[in-house]
Amino acid sequence: MNLYFDHFESPLGLMEIAASECAVKSIYFVDAVTPKNPNSITTLAKGQLLAYFDGALKTFDLPLEADGTVFQKTVWNALTTIVYAQTCTYGDIAKQIGNPKGMRAVGLANGKNPMTIVVPCHRVIGANGKLTGYASGTDRKAWLLNHERDWLF
Repeated sequence: MNLYFDHFESPLGLMEIAASECAVKSIYFVDAVTPKNPNSITTLAKGQLLAYFDGALKTFDLPLEADGTVFQKTVWNALTTIVYAQTCTYGDIAKQIGNPKGMRAVGLANGKNPMTIVVPCHRVIGANGKLTGYASGTDRKAWLLNHERDWLF
C-alpha cells in the first residue's frame, strides 16, 4: 500500500496527514516534516482541518482507516459521536461501548488515537472535570476546547 503525506502549520504547530489511496490513515502533530507527496485524500483532510481552525467546520467528513485493535476502533468510533464543543468522561465512553468499568482501557485507547482532532479525543475529560491526558499535551487540549466554544455559534 502506498502512503501519501502532507503537512501544514496549524495554530498549535506542525501537523502531518498520512493517507492511503482511499482513506486517511493518521493525523498527528509533528516536530519535523517528512517528504511531501500529497494525494486527493490528504488534500481533502488538510482543507477540512484548515476550515476547522478557521471556525468554519464543526463536523469532519473524511474517509478514515485507522490501524488498531477491535477495542481501540470501538472507542475511536464512540469518540466521533461527541458533539462539537461538548465534553464527556472516560466513564461515559466506557458505558457507551458497553464496558462500564473500562475507563482505564478507554483512556489507553484514547491515547493511541491516530486521528487527532478529527476523532475528537480532546473532548474526553476526567470524571472530576480536569483535562487529563492528551497525547499532544494538555495545553493543546485546552486550546482546542476553547477554540470550539469560541466558534460554537
